[in-house]
Amino acid sequence: MSELYYAAACQTAFDCPADRSSIEERTRRMCTIAEQTIVGYEPFFDVRLLAFPEFAHAAPIYDSIDKLRDRLAVPIPNEHTERYTRLARQYGCYIQTGTFLEVDSAYPDAVFNTTLLIGPGGILSKYRKVNPWIPWELHASPHDIAGYSEDLFPVVDTELGRLGVAICYDWLFPETLREIAFRGAEVIIRVSAYMDPWGATPPMDWWTLFNRARAVENTVYVVAANQGASLACYPPFSWPGGSMVVDYDGRILAQADPGPGEKVVVAPLDIGALRHERARRSGHDMRAHLRSEAHDYLATGRLGAGGAAASDFTRAAIEQRIRAAKARLDE
Repeated sequence: MSELYYAAACQTAFDCPADRSSIEERTRRMCTIAEQTIVGYEPFFDVRLLAFPEFAHAAPIYDSIDKLRDRLAVPIPNEHTERYTRLARQYGCYIQTGTFLEVDSAYPDAVFNTTLLIGPGGILSKYRKVNPWIPWELHASPHDIAGYSEDLFPVVDTELGRLGVAICYDWLFPETLREIAFRGAEVIIRVSAYMDPWGATPPMDWWTLFNRARAVENTVYVVAANQGASLACYPPFSWPGGSMVVDYDGRILAQADPGPGEKVVVAPLDIGALRHERARRSGHDMRAHLRSEAHDYLATGRLGAGGAAASDFTRAAIEQRIRAAKARLDE
């Protein structure tokens, strides 16, 4: 068990890929960044965990699921995940990949936004974004799939501690991060493409705000990798970067200067200290203090689950679900 090691939040600045032929180039670049980080910092820090941003391989830039499936989506595992596995095996590290747009023959009408935790032994977990940034993201939440039986919130017990992950907009839902924490996560990784104006600078620095708040609420380390792409790459949005590592008391241990560009920041994660504080503290332990029985709002559906038909993943269908949810809020 490596109770003290370093984590790297690795920020990319890719342009927007038009088809899946560009994924290989992006994978190669991220493997280079990972290797340079491990080797370059070796005289100083033992970097064992590396995280990359959302949309690092592909982004949902088209206006239909059919186009995303035909041009950008890939099955998992694939040749790219094999490349990450070889790198993890060579250096004994763990990589939280940037997201893929994923197709799965078990769910033929859906495209998922998926990140993988890969270690020396291969793929350890697959996380599919539970809360797409609607109405713009047409890819499916696994919550939308009738009969979906796979784990929505995997937490993996590794030599680096118990690792969980959530993607970008997921972090604006405290329930999602709570679920991951109550499943035992000690480090929660944020794989994100968080754009301006909700970025890393005032007056609406939601990126920093929610990373720190979720760390404190759940007594976890947060390793958060954000896109650093410019406006030219993903119009009309620019991506402020600000990738960061936060400790379980909400202290920022390292943060990239806000602004576009490739950047890497590293910081120590002391899992032994986290476990000690979780066991010792009687104050500010919001997990132990939670009065579950007092909160019944989750018993009433809001957005609700969609179906498994392709027609449920159009922008018109998603906006209709939002209108219905708003009506339920008013009841």
